[in-house]
Amino acid sequence: MIIKNYLLAFLFMLSIVSVADNSVFAQLGHSNMSLFSNKNDHPGTGGNLYSAIWGYVAPNGREYAILGCATGTAFYDVTDSANIVEVGFIPGPTSNWREMKVFSNYAYVVSEASNSKIQIINLANLPASVNLVGTSNMASHSSTHSISQDGPYLYLHGCNNSFGQGVTVVDLTNPTSPVKRGGWNTHYVHDSRVRNDTIYACNIYDPPGTITVINAANKDNLTTITSWVNNPNPFPHNAALTAGRTYIYTTDETSTPNGKLKVWNISNLSNVTFVTNWMPTGITTAIVHNVEIYGNYALVAHYSAGIRLLNITNPTTPVEVAWYDTYPGNNSSNYNGCWGVYMFPSGKIIASDRQTGLYVVKSTIPLVGINDPVNNTPEKFELKQNYPNPFNPSTYIEFSLKTAGHVSLKISDVLGREVAVLADEYRQAGSYKISYDAGRLPSGIYFYTLSTNNGFSETKKMVLSK
Repeated sequence: MIIKNYLLAFLFMLSIVSVADNSVFAQLGHSNMSLFSNKNDHPGTGGNLYSAIWGYVAPNGREYAILGCATGTAFYDVTDSANIVEVGFIPGPTSNWREMKVFSNYAYVVSEASNSKIQIINLANLPASVNLVGTSNMASHSSTHSISQDGPYLYLHGCNNSFGQGVTVVDLTNPTSPVKRGGWNTHYVHDSRVRNDTIYACNIYDPPGTITVINAANKDNLTTITSWVNNPNPFPHNAALTAGRTYIYTTDETSTPNGKLKVWNISNLSNVTFVTNWMPTGITTAIVHNVEIYGNYALVAHYSAGIRLLNITNPTTPVEVAWYDTYPGNNSSNYNGCWGVYMFPSGKIIASDRQTGLYVVKSTIPLVGINDPVNNTPEKFELKQNYPNPFNPSTYIEFSLKTAGHVSLKISDVLGREVAVLADEYRQAGSYKISYDAGRLPSGIYFYTLSTNNGFSETKKMVLSK
């Protein structure tokens, strides 16, 4: 009778789990991190799986997760932690590799599927809807492995051979009509991190295990600055930079031996030095995949070891402070589990798991505002004069934000026609510097205007002289 009662109780608990939201059963192994919700709404078939993830903060402050699925891209409103809902899905060619980035109110989605090109998705009507504006139409472009973004430029990696398997710069001056600019095709590039006019490219296996630093000041003519081998056991898949670009963190996506997170001192590009490597405490088998850096924290997607949060206040000695295991089956050296991670300004973390989809988690570590620019909060809103001025064809524009909010930075000609959008997004309080390449514009007088939803607006004049 006792056994029967235990059995009935057990079956009752199973019945509760079976009808509950995924978040009920998914409070898996964790430390200083807990689950808001897990959404597995688009499971793949025939070996097709989830892939990348990214985030978008709307002008009104609402937060959205963008999830790469086997047959398209899913959009979730994650603002209300107690009511995370899917608000849209854009179908795409079937692929296990789908990546996305956001500029202004558009998401740009790429994949390795043949003829997938770049999907341009309008986010302006969220949460009511998302809609596919169109697909890019750049000559010979078919597929892309991964995508980076910095200002009004996309950087495509590992495209089809005829387009270039290195890095290709795509100009978003007109956000709905991307234009191909220059490229760097000395070697295959798997992924990159871009800061202003510098690209840090992960060559992964061509040449074996190399990181290449590329000058992108002239978007039509990219040139090599330096490179180094990501020893020991190099296979650099992804990288992220600390504030000031003093250190770069790289991920070796290899199973033999198991890939690790590595730290390099790049303060002197003529003498790049290896600092240390890192693996999760007590785990020697799981493979690292992607890393993102937010202030003094590194957020790591570590395949079968799940989501990992590291304190990098001392960048040379990463310290694990929180984790959540999205793949509890094991910590084996396979490519299952957590693929990508992203942190919102609120401190909320989203992650993609190849098998089980979207995870929305929180940490007990206070994370609100940690991805602010690492400097003192400015005392006022300010738009500075561009420099150099006059310029040909590139210049820098600096501005300061006293408080967080939606920011737009736009360029217009003397007739008031908008010729470029350099920023149209939510930003934290801080000081910023944006590079602008006017290589495709004629000489003349132009105006740049900074506007915020806090009521600040200022316009300055600049001169393009070719």
